[in-house]
Amino acid sequence: MTSRLSSVFCAAALLAAALSWAQLRAGLGFAGSITEGLSRSYSARFGAEARDRLERWKQHANEQKAQSATEQQLLVRVNDTINRVRFVDDAAHWGAADYWATPAETVASNGGDCEDYSIAKYFLLKELGVPVSRLRLTYVNAVKLGQAHMVLAYYPRPDAEPLVLDNLDPAVRPASQRSDLVPVYSFNDEEVWVEARGRAGSPRQIRNWSAVVDRLEQEARL
Repeated sequence: MTSRLSSVFCAAALLAAALSWAQLRAGLGFAGSITEGLSRSYSARFGAEARDRLERWKQHANEQKAQSATEQQLLVRVNDTINRVRFVDDAAHWGAADYWATPAETVASNGGDCEDYSIAKYFLLKELGVPVSRLRLTYVNAVKLGQAHMVLAYYPRPDAEPLVLDNLDPAVRPASQRSDLVPVYSFNDEEVWVEARGRAGSPRQIRNWSAVVDRLEQEARL
C-alpha cells in the first residue's frame, strides 16, 4: 500500500510540475514575466542600461494592459513602439549571419532587425490578449529591396485579408496595399503555412524559431 501511495504521489507531483511548466510556457517572452535574474543576466551581457530598458518595457506592457483598446488600436500602438528600436543588422549586432532574438534580447540590447521587430510585436500582442490564431510571423520577399524580409500579419478572421505590421512602412496596412511584399511562408506558436502548399507542420521545424523558443525557456529559468 505504501509503495502504491508513493507512486500516486509521485505521479501527482509530476503532473503538477508539467502543468506548472505549461502555464509558464504560455507566458514565455512576455514583458511582464521578466525576472530579476533575467535583468541581472542581461545587464552583464549588454551593459548596465539594459536593466532600465527592460523595466521600461515591463512598464509599457502594463500600461497597455490597463487601457481599453480595440485590437486594431493595439496593432498600431505595438507597431509604433517596436519600430522605435534602432535597426542593426545581425552581423553588426550579433556577429552572426542570421540571428532571431527574443523580445528581451532585442529590448535589452537596444537593437534588432526585421525578424527581431516581428517577433517582439508578436509576443507583445499576445501578452495584450490578441489570440495567437490571428497572428502569423510571415517571411516574405521584399521586392523593392530584392531580399528576404519578415513582417507580422494579423488576421481578424481565418479567411480575412491580413493587416501587415512592418518596420519598412510605419502604417499598418492591408496586404493588398503591400504589393512590394511577396509571401513565402508564415507561422505562429501552433502551425506553419507555406504559400504554395497551405498548412505544413510544426513551427519547431523552423530552425531559427526553435532556437528562439529554447532561449525563451532559458530566460524563464533565470
